[in-house]
Amino acid sequence: MKTVLEVNSLEKRYKDRVVLDGLNLKVEEGDIYGFLGPNGAGKTTAIRAILGLIHFQKGNVILNGYDIKKDFRNAIRAVGAMVETPQFLDQYSGLWNLRMMAKFYDGITEKRIDEALEIIGMKTRAKDRVRTYSMGMKQRLGIAGALLHRPSLVILDEPTNGLDPQGIKEIREIIMQLSIEQNMTFFISSHILSEVESFCNKVGIIKDGRIIKELTSEKIPVKYAIPQNRSLEEYFLELTKGGKQVE
Repeated sequence: MKTVLEVNSLEKRYKDRVVLDGLNLKVEEGDIYGFLGPNGAGKTTAIRAILGLIHFQKGNVILNGYDIKKDFRNAIRAVGAMVETPQFLDQYSGLWNLRMMAKFYDGITEKRIDEALEIIGMKTRAKDRVRTYSMGMKQRLGIAGALLHRPSLVILDEPTNGLDPQGIKEIREIIMQLSIEQNMTFFISSHILSEVESFCNKVGIIKDGRIIKELTSEKIPVKYAIPQNRSLEEYFLELTKGGKQVE
């Protein structure tokens, strides 16, 4: 299986504060990888480092076979991303904002912009000003922007933030459909346990800037079902609070 994202011994410090402390992870083609951790665990910092948005002191990041420090252009070419809450020029329409985003890529047609809007269920509101959008609608528009150039790897930071239960379900179904039909790989950060359990085939749990547990879909339900009175939330809290680990 082809590795599309590899992070090796990544370290990031802000003065004396360690944010990423030897982070290691690997994402293979076709994965829906859930990057799970509480607020402040280092999820967004890790994503920013992976995308080359911030400097890191040690380690390396390999995207699609290219080291981002040695060949950033080729490394990032087939990557789409949405980091934190997406920002738009809210006096203009969603369609206008996507057209501006499309200018960063070669060959993005109006048809492709329409397809991206259709995928995330925003076509009927595309010509409305972004200032009239809810938080969930802005999240959808951010995802559409990440999909414009048909990336092979999509990195999403808390993609269901601001969505109601129906919206969460729809985004989950979109991701699963793109994974199956277009073989897109997803790396998705979240602090919501039910999200990663429900549709990710791999889960990495981050605490204090490092992965403390990594599970595959085959092991997730088994791990969380033993003993029977143990929930996913209890297991997660035990890990992230430094309690006894379940093996």
